[in-house]
Amino acid sequence: MAHIVAVANQKGGVGKTTTAVNLAASIAASGPRVLLVDFDPQGNASSGVGYPRDRIELSIYDALVGEISTVDCIRPTEITTLFLAPATTELVGAEFELVSAERRGHVLADLLAPVRDRFDYVVIDCPPSLGLLTVNALAAADGVVVPMQAEYFALEGLTALMSTIERVRSTLNPDLAVDGVLFCMYDGRTNLAAQVRGEVEDHLGDKVFRTRIPRNVRLSESPSFGKPVLLYDFRCTGCKSYRDLANEYLGRFPGPAAAPTGADSSAA
Repeated sequence: MAHIVAVANQKGGVGKTTTAVNLAASIAASGPRVLLVDFDPQGNASSGVGYPRDRIELSIYDALVGEISTVDCIRPTEITTLFLAPATTELVGAEFELVSAERRGHVLADLLAPVRDRFDYVVIDCPPSLGLLTVNALAAADGVVVPMQAEYFALEGLTALMSTIERVRSTLNPDLAVDGVLFCMYDGRTNLAAQVRGEVEDHLGDKVFRTRIPRNVRLSESPSFGKPVLLYDFRCTGCKSYRDLANEYLGRFPGPAAAPTGADSSAA
């Protein structure tokens, strides 16, 4: 059964989608079968692996409203072990539709249950908010990866997210854990970065990933080509950093072997 990780931070521009796409791609490139779930109405994770809006016929929203099964919206990518459940702007309406749902906090968990045995990891890209979509992602997840910048305003956002995680733990998902905090766009030459990193490490200890993602032009360019960075520029610093993160993540959370069911892309 797949290890499900939500990549979440209610603050925008911290590297959340970049991390979801490139962590999923880097894990998949090392062998495990990975499902990337785009649960952000902006759909940036979808376009980042080759599915811009005009290429998406069926999305996670269609499964959410009961028009299709989850497996019907899953699509292959250029990486043979990486699959996508795409999103479109229709997902904006889900916030309102979930309010009246009987199991409104567990809708995504229910959608993922039938396909969970087909993958080793499921990576959910959350919207930059703490609304019902993010709550659903946290309720479905085994763990959370929190990308953040080494800035003091980011500490306030981290505190708010940790509070939300605690509320989800106490009401919807008692097994939810923080898999790790990841510093993105990190510049280790500044005193501020060192101070913020030190403060987070004081509070969270080894929950802070050793790997840090630096600012990198090639990493920023790759989404516009619809590719994870390892397919865009395998040699760049950004790619190496996400490969290091994937190795660190796999070392901490060695997922179960995928079930033989759905062993090829057509079965996904």
